[in-house]
Amino acid sequence: MRVAVIGAGQMGSGIAQVIAQSGHDVILTDRAEQYLERGLGVIRANLERAVQKGRITPEQRDAALARIRTTVALDRLDVALAIEAATEDLAVKSEIFRTLDRATPAEAILASNTSSISITVLAAQTARPARVIGMHFMNPVPVMQLVEIIRGLETSDETYATVEALARELGKTPVEVRDFPGFVSNRVLMPMINEAIYALYEGVASPEAIDTVMKLGMNHPMGPLQLADFIGLDTCLAILEVLHEGLGDPKYRPCPLLKQYVAAGRLGKKSGRGFYRYGE
Repeated sequence: MRVAVIGAGQMGSGIAQVIAQSGHDVILTDRAEQYLERGLGVIRANLERAVQKGRITPEQRDAALARIRTTVALDRLDVALAIEAATEDLAVKSEIFRTLDRATPAEAILASNTSSISITVLAAQTARPARVIGMHFMNPVPVMQLVEIIRGLETSDETYATVEALARELGKTPVEVRDFPGFVSNRVLMPMINEAIYALYEGVASPEAIDTVMKLGMNHPMGPLQLADFIGLDTCLAILEVLHEGLGDPKYRPCPLLKQYVAAGRLGKKSGRGFYRYGE
C-alpha cells in the first residue's frame, strides 16, 4: 500500500516512520521544504536511536528511509490512503480534505489524525464520505500503541476494516470510537488537564506539586501540566474549545490561565516555556 502523510510535524513524521518501517511506501508532504527536511531529520534521529538500542538493524533503518519520499505538491497523489496530520484547525483541515478529494484516486481512503474535530464534518468536504475516517495516533507515534479509529456518519464498514487492519499491521491496538467531540481520549484527558490548570490558576498548589500528586498518588507516568506542555498548550486549548462548543457543557470551558499562556506564546516544550521551562 502506498500512503500519503500530509504534515511533517511531530505527529506526521511519526506516522510516516511507522508506516515506512512496516514495509509501505510513504509520500510525506508539507507546505515548505524546510518543514519536510525537519520532519525527515526527526525520523532519521528516531531510527538511529532504535539502531543504537538494538531494536532494529542498520539495514532496516536504511530500508525504512528509502521508502519515504517528500514533496510540497498536493496536486496529484497516486495513493491508496492519505492521512492528514495538520494543525488542529477545522478551516485548515477542511481545505486539505477538499484538496485531497481532487488529488487522490476516487477509491482512496482519506483519514484524519485529528484529536477532536468531527470526521463527519471533514467527510462532508469530499465527494466520498463513505471513504473518510479518523485515525488518531497517540504521541509519540513510534512508541504509543493506541490508535483511535473514528467512524464518521457515512464511513463504510469496508473503510473501517481496511484502516483497522493497517493499524494492526503497524503494531498498534485499534479502538473503534463514534464521532463525538474529543472522541474518548481527549474527552477524558482534557478536562483533567484543564482542572489541573484551574488548580494552579486558583493557587491551590505549584505546578510541581500538582504533577507530583498525580504521578505518585494516581500512578500517572507524567503529571497533567507537564503532559500539557508536551502536547502543546495551543493544541490543548483548541481541543477544549471544540469540546466546549460541540457539547455545550460549561465543564469544558478552558481555564483563563491556559488562554493567557497561549496568547503570550507560552506553548509548552515546543516554544521553550509553558508551565515549565525547557532548553536551559
